[in-house]
Amino acid sequence: MTARRISSGTPWESVVGYSRAVAAGDYVFVSGCTSVMDGKLVHEGDPYHQTVQAIANIATALARLGFEIADVVRTRIFVTDITLWQEYGRAHGEAFATSRPATTMVEVSRLVDPRMLVEVEAVAYRQGGSGASRLLPDSPPQAFA
Repeated sequence: MTARRISSGTPWESVVGYSRAVAAGDYVFVSGCTSVMDGKLVHEGDPYHQTVQAIANIATALARLGFEIADVVRTRIFVTDITLWQEYGRAHGEAFATSRPATTMVEVSRLVDPRMLVEVEAVAYRQGGSGASRLLPDSPPQAFA
């Protein structure tokens, strides 16, 4: 089995030494995504929309490897203010209303940029899911309102 790796081009990937997502066998592991577009934070101060954007970035990474958001079986949500859990949770619930992955939400003291309120990571699974024929060319994440 050969693992396939993709990059989103954020400045942190090369410094820290990680990939946006890694497909291995029937799984895709998506590193923590934040509300970043084109290397810049979007939706500053808005926990709901930051979560929506982070999940949209996950969806983009999955699509590049031939997977869909419905294939997600596990998420982890790291938040800087747990008292806003309903805002983060509402965005997560909307994205995963049908598939309902296992998830954990934990409060952390801060993220890499102090304006970031949330980071979401995901694991996707599909039997026979990592076929190289579904690998899509690099494309930037799509903006999410």
